[in-house]
Amino acid sequence: MSTASVGGITIGYYDSAVRGEPGEGVPLVLIHGHPFDRSMWGPQVAEFAAAGRRVITPDLRGYGASEVVPGVTPLAAFAGDVAALLDHLGVGEAVVGGLSMGGQIVMEFHRRFPERVRGLLLADTSPVAETAEGRRWRHEMADRLVREGLRGYAEEVLPRMVAPYNIEALPAVAEHVLAMMCSTPAQGAAAALRGRAERPDYTDSLTGVSVPTLIAVGRDDEFTPVADAELMHRLIPGSTLTVIPGAAHMPNLERPAEFNQALRALLKEVDGE
Repeated sequence: MSTASVGGITIGYYDSAVRGEPGEGVPLVLIHGHPFDRSMWGPQVAEFAAAGRRVITPDLRGYGASEVVPGVTPLAAFAGDVAALLDHLGVGEAVVGGLSMGGQIVMEFHRRFPERVRGLLLADTSPVAETAEGRRWRHEMADRLVREGLRGYAEEVLPRMVAPYNIEALPAVAEHVLAMMCSTPAQGAAAALRGRAERPDYTDSLTGVSVPTLIAVGRDDEFTPVADAELMHRLIPGSTLTVIPGAAHMPNLERPAEFNQALRALLKEVDGE
């Protein structure tokens, strides 16, 4: 794990290039969701870095090894941090992917820095603005996390993050997801929730996407169901939709072989193979 001072804060990140050559093909940047950290991309780092591609996985501000900034963290701040980290690493263009909140950060990144995006991965995410009810829930949950910490929330939502049948069949995955959630700093998670409550609608900007795009979703995802993925598929010309059976909100961990197969096809398209 490495750290960098970007945008006035310290960001923790993994970059496979520090282990040797910069890598073959377009770099791959993967943005974690809430309330996780960069370790959620373990199966993807293991496969694609080993295959020679440069893979970069940051911890978002307020998560993992990155600095906690209390208050409100809008998606634009997260996207700006990613851009600043890539500047620090000398990466101009990349395939940028994210899951859940990470996918929304990717949409914001594309909206602000389209010239830096060579391909998109949007996994288990939604492009629409928050509803009035959703805004109230996010602010209330932010207050609860600061008051109580994350363990109670984490235990409540685990069966929706990881499909109940996978909690039984894949206990190591369930334990990893629970551990990530429980270790997330409450102030960082709360700031992100408050920021997401005010997120913009990305449906218009997605119609302007002109790079290869993979939309992936677990078939049993309750947070961002298949219908959300189908909406993005309709909005983005030429996009690929992959619905992964046997998974809920974390298909990259629940069904890594299937997820990686779809991501591999995207990277080959970007590389022109």
